[in-house]
Amino acid sequence: MQEFQPDETAVRRDVFRRKVWSAHALRVVEDTPEGLVLGCGPGAELAVPTTWIEWLRTGDASARQRALPNLADGNWQLGQWTWRDTVHLQWVPPDTWFSVNAFYDVTGDHRLTHWYVNFQRPMRRTPIGFDTFDLLLDLVVAPDLSRWEWKDEDEYAHGRRLGVVSEGEHRAVAAAREEALALIRAGGGPFAVDRGLPNWRSGPQWPAPALPPGVLIVD
Repeated sequence: MQEFQPDETAVRRDVFRRKVWSAHALRVVEDTPEGLVLGCGPGAELAVPTTWIEWLRTGDASARQRALPNLADGNWQLGQWTWRDTVHLQWVPPDTWFSVNAFYDVTGDHRLTHWYVNFQRPMRRTPIGFDTFDLLLDLVVAPDLSRWEWKDEDEYAHGRRLGVVSEGEHRAVAAAREEALALIRAGGGPFAVDRGLPNWRSGPQWPAPALPPGVLIVD
């Protein structure tokens, strides 16, 4: 199993039908049997669908709406993008159908603004990081875990209709929903107070991670 050292670059790739849907350069915080923890801040390099870039630049919702049909058809193009505006950590446990992200205010006191549970295929480690696939459904959680809200359920339903999310994946996500909610209610895993994620700070000289050559080649 590939293991990473703190401060190394590791790339998260979302792969659909053996083609890269997105690639995100991240900085390794720690790599333990409990999970791979990665950090991201402004300047990190990404390769993402051009429809997503168009939506971010123009606010045109129709650009985002084209993304799922393009994905289902295997017809998309990637463009270069740079992460901006927020700092976040990703906690990616093995053999689990979700990751937990902690988002921080990039200015001021670097406070934790919210948690974000991203439902995805279990990670498969690679020499440059790990591969997964975002299954479209998300859960936004208050910093103190007192409340939460499901996000993008309509997009998830549309992805199921288009065959982007299979029936087997849907069943796995249904079980993962309950697993994630149990963690939140218990304040366990990355949410645990003694885990220290709410008070995490990136290093002052932390360089923005870059995508390596050949990142779009899937073995």
